[in-house]
Amino acid sequence: MEGMIQRIVIFMPVLGVSLLIFLAFWVVAVICQKIIHRIASRSRLDPDIVGLLDRIVKAGIVVFGIVTALGTAHVNISALVASLGLTGFALGFALKDALSNTLAGVLILFYQPFRRGDHIITGGFEGTVEQIDLRYTTLSSSGDKILIPNSTMFTNPIRVVGGQKSGN
Repeated sequence: MEGMIQRIVIFMPVLGVSLLIFLAFWVVAVICQKIIHRIASRSRLDPDIVGLLDRIVKAGIVVFGIVTALGTAHVNISALVASLGLTGFALGFALKDALSNTLAGVLILFYQPFRRGDHIITGGFEGTVEQIDLRYTTLSSSGDKILIPNSTMFTNPIRVVGGQKSGN
């Protein structure tokens, strides 16, 4: 019992440093988000692209922080990464629809075949584009809210009936 208490006492400073490292990465991620939003507001970037960039940067910094903190806590990162490889492969098959929606959302945000405020018709649905997210495009029609998966939006013909004037 004394040996276990001794190990815990020795491990506490290491755990504290690891938590501080993770917290530092979290703070850096929040600061980067604010910088992205400040730059975006000055350059009038599309808010959907800003949101995508915001999430990617934050996730990347936080994941790097987690790996760094675990390494500092003497966790074998190479074994963790190897085990995540097989898990990622299995999850890829299990989540293929969600991943295709996400990839289609990224492509829609970059190619911008339509924008917020455009009135579109696609796949039997018609409405005004309210939001373009990573998984769904939200249309509003006669007070109804229609969520269309982005993979459907990306693979079906879209008719842009009217909308915003492109002054950018």
